[in-house]
Amino acid sequence: MFSVGDRVVYPMHGAGVIESIEDKEILGAWKKYYVMKLPLGEMKVLIPIDSISQVGLRGVIEKEAVPEVFVVLQGDQPELSTNWNRRYRNHLEKIKTGDIFEVAEVVRNLMLRDREKGLSTGESKMLDTARQILVSELILVQDIEQAEIISNLDNIFEQVPK
Repeated sequence: MFSVGDRVVYPMHGAGVIESIEDKEILGAWKKYYVMKLPLGEMKVLIPIDSISQVGLRGVIEKEAVPEVFVVLQGDQPELSTNWNRRYRNHLEKIKTGDIFEVAEVVRNLMLRDREKGLSTGESKMLDTARQILVSELILVQDIEQAEIISNLDNIFEQVPK
């Protein structure tokens, strides 16, 4: 159970802060919801409290784990399927886990593939989503601005030889 003010990650949406816990009627049923505010885009998300285990809601990582995220981002790209559909599904499954290290792998793989061969429209959208999820959690963990985190990510990939 989370409390107001807790920093959490909602897979496929990113990280945010629980702003309130409210009773709401949706489709004729009353439920308790976490109201989570995302740092990017000022969006709010309602998360039914009775389904947090199914959706994978979790607390953000500890600040001490941030260097491990950057190690993943700087790692070598594994051999990926040449089949676009299989690659896309594999990356989507990693994003759905909500695990920051899995999301960092997707960001790394797609950033490197974009530099080598370019991305399809679907993979380009997936990269945007994965980056947003990664950046949103790093903003909350490191308590720094979005521009600085994006700059750090761009610096990582500028250092990777083409």
